[in-house]
Amino acid sequence: MKKQINIEGMSCGHCVKHVKGALAELPEVVNIEVNLEGKYAIVELNAQVADAKLKEAIEEAGYDVTGIKEV
Repeated sequence: MKKQINIEGMSCGHCVKHVKGALAELPEVVNIEVNLEGKYAIVELNAQVADAKLKEAIEEAGYDVTGIKEV
């Protein structure tokens, strides 16, 4: 399963690394692609994860989640 997470507040490569690190801490996440220009992340999951859990991980890292959808 893959989900696209729309993220506001990323402005540089450091932000991308920070978002990847926050998502990588979730055991269900097996792959992460962050698009700085598109302001989103695509996460590949090996189990069902509540959108709220993904949102919380990113918001605790200091960024705003504006939407999550399956892709």
